[in-house]
Amino acid sequence: MGVVELSIIMKVNTDSQKIEELLTRGVVETIHRDSLQSKLKNGSQLRVKLGIDPTSPDLHLGRAIPLLKLRDFQELGHQIVLIVGDFTGIIGDTSDKESERPMLTHEVIEHNMETYKEQAGKLLDMEKVEFHHNSEWLEKLTYREIGEHANLFSVADFIARDNIKRRLDAGTRVSLREVLYPLMQGYDSVAVCADVELGGTDQRFNLLAGRALQPHYDQEPQNIVMTTLINGTDGRKMSSSWGNTITLTMSADDMYGKIMSMNDTEIVPYFTLCTRVPLSKIADTEATLLADGNPRDIKMGLAREIVGMYHGVEAARAAEEVFVATFQQGGIPEDLVEIVAPYTETLVAAGVVTSKSELRRLFDAGGIRNAETGEKYTEFPKSLDAPLVLKVGKRRFVKLLP
Repeated sequence: MGVVELSIIMKVNTDSQKIEELLTRGVVETIHRDSLQSKLKNGSQLRVKLGIDPTSPDLHLGRAIPLLKLRDFQELGHQIVLIVGDFTGIIGDTSDKESERPMLTHEVIEHNMETYKEQAGKLLDMEKVEFHHNSEWLEKLTYREIGEHANLFSVADFIARDNIKRRLDAGTRVSLREVLYPLMQGYDSVAVCADVELGGTDQRFNLLAGRALQPHYDQEPQNIVMTTLINGTDGRKMSSSWGNTITLTMSADDMYGKIMSMNDTEIVPYFTLCTRVPLSKIADTEATLLADGNPRDIKMGLAREIVGMYHGVEAARAAEEVFVATFQQGGIPEDLVEIVAPYTETLVAAGVVTSKSELRRLFDAGGIRNAETGEKYTEFPKSLDAPLVLKVGKRRFVKLLP
């Protein structure tokens, strides 16, 4: 069993209004709410756990939702336990996947999680956070222990999950490796003696696994708080796999522009889930939108708020000035990404486009133009005598160098 670090003893805040918001804002389900609410009100310091697998190098706003909820718990004086799943990340969680997730190598995992602690520190006071990698305990488990864990679950429990059932019905392969993932996430809760675990609604089965395993180790089953998922820039669930993310590592300008490119229907959900603007003010915002208020101006306020959280107020103001000058007044940003030949490979490497396929789609759709004349390109110029500024898609600009 894992070794638990000593908690930092902090004064616990039992303010009823703050507890109510903690348990309702962006929360879809709590197991069991009455039990958790009682613990929060009686002043007990709880160990609140969140695990994040390093499946990509950058955390995004979807993953920041439970991180913000962790911050809410931290501000009430509870002990935060943040786990980076360097071991579970290799195995791969398919909770929200319609196909088998490939196993990642140790090298990829090491690269991906290199700055996770720093990124989480944008929202959490990391000096007060108990931080772990779950290889600390999962690598030490024996077959006997894994057998004991597996004995607490049935195959029927696993295949009853919607996405697994769909894959089986379609004749798609489901590996035995995937069956092990919930056991490992559940054991994380045992290793750190979690009182509460946070996660998205797609994690329900894995979160319940902790409750099933803890009594086997004479621990009280953890309470669970499940938060809402958000859509990405293309209207689908935000996911690194789909490239529709707004990451915490984006520049202030890019983050601002990405938020402004979202559908207007996402304004209220993003205010609620991705910020801590008072709910009363968000209700007023929603009423304004329903009364045909200008969604662009409201979305600019949202972009300022989110960019300010991760880059600071001044950076948010500067990003807004760039956005207005570039997209509302037709200007070209001064600080351009400079691209050298081979242009396709350099654009992908610089992150201007996610892949060669995306670039080809932009060319085919007339989405790459001369930023000054508006001329559309179907391919890059074969030779250049002078630098050429291109508009890539709706809001990206690059300077091609000869």
